[in-house]
Amino acid sequence: MKQFSKLLVACALVLGFVANAQTEDNPWAVTVGANAVNFLAAGNDGQTGNAGQEATMFTEFFNVKDQWNYIPAISQLTAARYMGSGVSLDLTGTFSKLSQYNNHSQEEDDVVTLFDPNDIDGDYFGVDLGVNYHLNTLWNGMEWLDPYVRANAGYNWIDFGSNSIDDSGLVAGGGLGINFWLNENIAIKVQSAYKNNFAEELEDANYFQNTLGLTFAFGGSDIDGDGIYDKDDACPEVFGLEEFKGCPDTDGDGIEDAKDACPEVPGTVEFNGCADTDGDGVADPQDECVDVVGLKELNGCPDADADGLADAKDGCPQVAGPAANNGCPWPDTDGDSVLDKDDQCVDVAGTVANNGCPEATEEVVKKLNAYAKTILFDSGKASFKEQAFAALTSMNAIFKEYPTAKFALGGHTDSAGGAKSNQKLSENRVNAVRDWFVANGIAADRLTATGYGETTPIDSNRTRAGRANNRRVEVKLAN
Repeated sequence: MKQFSKLLVACALVLGFVANAQTEDNPWAVTVGANAVNFLAAGNDGQTGNAGQEATMFTEFFNVKDQWNYIPAISQLTAARYMGSGVSLDLTGTFSKLSQYNNHSQEEDDVVTLFDPNDIDGDYFGVDLGVNYHLNTLWNGMEWLDPYVRANAGYNWIDFGSNSIDDSGLVAGGGLGINFWLNENIAIKVQSAYKNNFAEELEDANYFQNTLGLTFAFGGSDIDGDGIYDKDDACPEVFGLEEFKGCPDTDGDGIEDAKDACPEVPGTVEFNGCADTDGDGVADPQDECVDVVGLKELNGCPDADADGLADAKDGCPQVAGPAANNGCPWPDTDGDSVLDKDDQCVDVAGTVANNGCPEATEEVVKKLNAYAKTILFDSGKASFKEQAFAALTSMNAIFKEYPTAKFALGGHTDSAGGAKSNQKLSENRVNAVRDWFVANGIAADRLTATGYGETTPIDSNRTRAGRANNRRVEVKLAN
């Protein structure tokens, strides 16, 4: 018996360390504890109580001193498996020393004989298979209180020592029990089961077996160690929180990582788990200016001049301007109220009607013609005399003052010589004038040249002075 006790203690210690409340989460359980056998409380024929009354069921059930057979050591070991729907199965081994039986009838109808308790010095061994139904399944009871009913069947060995009753046989019965769960893995177990012996010599050795033990439930899988069993864990391989069914919330913002657009940075539900550092209503991942309050339409960046261009991309962030000019207002260099982008004469003041360029007036034409009168040619030729270049240079400067104005140049001769030759000469001379201007920076499409020969005199060809006046170059506005 001492060796068996030591074995049970060793098993209990090992199982106590590896054991993990017995449910589908922790389907296995091991119970180590003590048991006590009470024959009198079973109401066996021929037994009488201490007061001399005939024993009936539950007689002196709680009389631990006189009726309970037990040893002050671990004497019970149970292995159990939860099967589901409130049902569990268990296999139990028990042993005890027998020193209490009170009265025993050797044969049916025999005279009751009292035995001195000192005459009883025997042993008890039992192995039982039990089926338990946990009553909490029927209602939503307290989780820590786990009452159950059970049915059991097994085999027992009873030896009363010197009283010569020594037999073994099948035994069956049922009982009640309660598990008081200290946590989901450890419980205090209290159980009482009635056992009816079927062996002939033990027919009046029925008994109640009361047990008290410590139960260790285990077997639930929790790979990530977050306290949520894998079967209920939506993220079984990652440590998580109960409120998220075992899934993590790395940044602790109350939004599980799988639904958090920024799982590493605390945020709000409004921004899908992301932060809005500058409080401008644009979540940081979409905010191109995280630390500065800005506008949603500019991805969270400011627009100080409200020109629709973010300050960082605005060449003039404090002054409104169009995007086409990098956020800066268009300049008007010459101050003529025509913006440079529309001004065809950026550096010269002009009129709006002439796209920012100055308009050539009749006064300008008169000035041009005054210079034109001094353009002199070699006699009968289209080559210039030296004094002509001063006039040409002055006229060229005026043309440049009016860069969009177009002019018509006319060449004229006197009537000396033939009309055909005069026509040809007028054409050559006026083209020579045009060519000189083009060569000196005037766009060719701004000047036309026409020779009129002797057809349009402005003075009499009969006098020398008149003929000199008729040999001329004239300038007119062409637009």
